[in-house]
Amino acid sequence: MLYQFYETQRSLMEPFADFALAAAKLYSNPLSPWGQTPFAQRISAGFDLLYRLGKDYEKPEFGLATVDVDGVEVAIHERIELDKPFCELRRFKRFSDDPATLAKLKVQPVVLVVAPLSGHYATLLRDTVRALLKDHKVYITDWKNARLVPLADGDFHLDDYVNYVQEFIRHLQASYGNCHVISVCQPTVPTLAAVSLMASRGETTPLSMIMMGGPIDARKSPTAVNDLAVERSFGWFENNVIYRVPEGYPGAGRRVYPGFLQHTGFVAMNPNRHASSHYDYFKDLVKGDDASAEAHRKFYDEYNAVLDMDAHYYLETIQTVFQEFKLVEGTWDVLSPDGRCERVRPQDIQRTALLTIEGELDDISGSGQTRAAHALCTGVAEGQKRHLEVTGAGHYGIFSGRRWRDNVYPEVQGFIAAHQMPQPRAATGAAAGPVDDAVPTAAAAVTASAQPRTRRSTRKA
Repeated sequence: MLYQFYETQRSLMEPFADFALAAAKLYSNPLSPWGQTPFAQRISAGFDLLYRLGKDYEKPEFGLATVDVDGVEVAIHERIELDKPFCELRRFKRFSDDPATLAKLKVQPVVLVVAPLSGHYATLLRDTVRALLKDHKVYITDWKNARLVPLADGDFHLDDYVNYVQEFIRHLQASYGNCHVISVCQPTVPTLAAVSLMASRGETTPLSMIMMGGPIDARKSPTAVNDLAVERSFGWFENNVIYRVPEGYPGAGRRVYPGFLQHTGFVAMNPNRHASSHYDYFKDLVKGDDASAEAHRKFYDEYNAVLDMDAHYYLETIQTVFQEFKLVEGTWDVLSPDGRCERVRPQDIQRTALLTIEGELDDISGSGQTRAAHALCTGVAEGQKRHLEVTGAGHYGIFSGRRWRDNVYPEVQGFIAAHQMPQPRAATGAAAGPVDDAVPTAAAAVTASAQPRTRRSTRKA
């Protein structure tokens, strides 16, 4: 009933939000008689704030039209490379008519960015993608809102997440020979599992893995997020935070962890900070500080846009990552698309370089949680491993903002460049030559083991 109550409340708030927006414009218009009153600016600012507090936030756009490559403006065309039931593999294809720039684009490394499926959309990594596009061919996992996925498309499990990542890696290998993988926060765990399984089978693995602020070992320096998962039982999560999508959506009837609950949890972690931010926004509007007000809007347009997660995936993540620590305990088995149960063995990875990144002030993934990947990947030579701790950075600072651009990205770019040399291809790897960003080519077929499968709805999380 909670989901239905939320939808009813949202529907009731919608006309009031529209009225607040209209009133804000009316009082801010100098040609309006209401705009001539002494307190017009304050009244307009108040209505504007009410509008933003009551409006519905939809999925934002990446909005990356161009990127500067060594002083040359390069056009970007965003397109869907692969369309899966619960995820789109999105490509940012670059175009240029400058011969020298085109020559650079052709030889730049290929990067798969595995975005979090933890409540926000992949657009949260817009700043990450923007920086990477200067020196790389970039693809990203754009996860779909589960309430928009029809029940006929089946359930989505943590195993499916792992298998999706493997399929995307193979797709890029078939097109370019190989790639680098960057995972941010939550996907560090399934990405490490995906590469581990490929290594155990003797497949070609990515040239490098870059893991940023993720709960590889959630037992280290536990945060409020970790404490909640440990203090509550699996049954508590299943009985208290899982609801069915109401009528009116394509995914009506699907069991999900609603995005509005995740958003409430985010806000509850720092309520005073958010209240202060909204009050500052009001004061910026009164003062006419358009730049600061616009920065606030951009942040909260992203922060307040949330998606639902399939219940199976959410509950299995809680159990596997935060309660039973299956990855670090060596007890995690993943169901492959053809129905085989495979043990995740990070120690089998040998030919993939590893870079882990943590923020000094990260209050979501505590100190040491990401670095734990080094102790698991014993097959990777020490000279191929590196760890970076970003001084003064919180969770978002390691992949967005000034610290990301000035401190983290140069390290990431250098690490990728240092490990761009191709590795010997395993017998099961897909053979393909490189292609460039400027000339589209047809990708080779994805290996049979990456094809989707239908889950039995009776499987328990």
